Amino acid sequence: MEELLQFLVSRIEEDRRHVTDTVGSEALLDSHLPLLDAVETLADEYRGMADPWDGRTHGFTDALRILAQAYAAHPAYRDERRP
Repeated sequence: MEELLQFLVSRIEEDRRHVTDTVGSEALLDSHLPLLDAVETLADEYRGMADPWDGRTHGFTDALRILAQAYAAHPAYRDERRP
């Protein structure tokens, strides 16, 4: 799971850099950055669970895998990450 989390964090960082480098993309800033923040928060919450068998683990895992599908065209994406 740590590999999936790192994959998502790396894609989020790339997306943020892209948004920062893109001039005149106010709509993208208003809609895309909050989504990136939400995905990052979800990943941080997953990492912060003290008990790996916490009742939320399966839901978090499914959510993160679904979110990772947005990056399925990326060369680092692996099919086994699909939900």
